[in-house]
Amino acid sequence: MGKPVEVMDKTETLAWLRRISGDIATVTIKRLEDTLPWYAEMPPARRSAVGLVAQAGITSFIQWYDDPGSTPWIASDIFAAAPRELLRSVSLQQTLQLIRVTVEVTEERVAGKGDDLREAILLYSREVAFAAADVYARAAEARGLWDARLEALVVDSILTGEADEELPSRIAALGWHGHGEVAVLVGTTPAQFDVDQLRRTARKLGVDVLIGVQGSRLVLVVGRAEPSASDDAATDLPFAEIAKRLEPGFGAGYLVLGPTVPALVDASQSARAALAGFAVARAWRHAPRPVEADDLLPERALAGDPLAKLTLVERIYRPLQSHSADLVSTLWAYLDNGRSLEATARELFVHPNTVRYRLKRVSEVIGWDATGPREALILQTALILGSIGTDATRRRPTAARRGPL
Repeated sequence: MGKPVEVMDKTETLAWLRRISGDIATVTIKRLEDTLPWYAEMPPARRSAVGLVAQAGITSFIQWYDDPGSTPWIASDIFAAAPRELLRSVSLQQTLQLIRVTVEVTEERVAGKGDDLREAILLYSREVAFAAADVYARAAEARGLWDARLEALVVDSILTGEADEELPSRIAALGWHGHGEVAVLVGTTPAQFDVDQLRRTARKLGVDVLIGVQGSRLVLVVGRAEPSASDDAATDLPFAEIAKRLEPGFGAGYLVLGPTVPALVDASQSARAALAGFAVARAWRHAPRPVEADDLLPERALAGDPLAKLTLVERIYRPLQSHSADLVSTLWAYLDNGRSLEATARELFVHPNTVRYRLKRVSEVIGWDATGPREALILQTALILGSIGTDATRRRPTAARRGPL
């Protein structure tokens, strides 16, 4: 024979529930300690907060049972009792476990008091579960909006070069997984911008990204993510290749990659170069996509970019000048004579093989090859800027004969 069902009217049931609510809360807390390891490992203050939520749930059920029409606000009010930090430390899954334990204890305690009461408990537990999901969804949405605003602020600080003491902490708050080298990629924002797809592509490439949308301009700060067994190969990709694979996430138009810098705090240097290159990329008719900012040094220098001027002088003119005056004079003559070996040799009174040797040495010293049309423009711009910045005017040997090196 089963346990006889004790039939009570609603008034008696409510009075009885109020009398035993304290006992239910006590048993629930004990059950939480025994069955949920994460609850037992919590600091005392947080365990107490969880207990308050459980107690609020039991009290709220009694109020709801008295007036079922109060569901919307009573269910939400349960979680209003939780401190804000509790929502950050207790996951939705753990919250649902808390609800399940509370319902199990309540069901056990009211067993034999009628099917109507049991059905009410099940119905209310469903409402509370939906309320919990809503609370966490709203918190996640607020967090997402806050992250987006913070990310935009960080990218703007990088672009303007106005980094302050708070920049590292802001970057850490975004969960930045990058380490070591960083480069900035600037392009156009597509009409249908899928930021999640762009982030997924970046993760597959073993990099982390900070994304900034500034109207029609899309900016990516790209940094190598912490290596793992699954993406060791991806982390070896050069930034030029990474930019090429991220290219589909940008809109039509030019895409410029800034130079690589050692760390995220130095990203403003890469950003300045990328932005300057993006502003003048149209001046190179056949610019590749993506194009490196350093490949746009002549256009940037003509547009008045001081960083481009300094880069050209420091990386081309001065290394050649300090290495050998003959390399500078040979490069000048070669470029002035339309990249003709024979004309250069006649002007310098040397054999064409000597010109070839010196041009090879130029390439070894600075890494640019004067025999290519695009690199010839870069080198000639560097020679002009370097000569403007020196006291002596440019002189090429025209009267004296020189033997081969």
